[in-house]
Amino acid sequence: MKKKISIAGLLLVLAFSLQQLMAQAPPPPSGTGGSGDTTPAGGGGAPIGSGIGILLALGAAYGGKKVYQVLQKQESIEE
Repeated sequence: MKKKISIAGLLLVLAFSLQQLMAQAPPPPSGTGGSGDTTPAGGGGAPIGSGIGILLALGAAYGGKKVYQVLQKQESIEE
């Protein structure tokens, strides 16, 4: 009986949360107003340069770690 009540409660919470998660904000107005501004409506000037650098550095560090682990494993096998 407790299991059925907990499942029903979980389904009820899930049903209400899904309704809220599906709600979306209205789209921004297009950039072609009366002033002649033709910039894109969404996120035209987002800086991505530093993010790419961080991702490259993290990828290099992860690759270096994996190479180090493989070399350590090979040394332990040779001994």
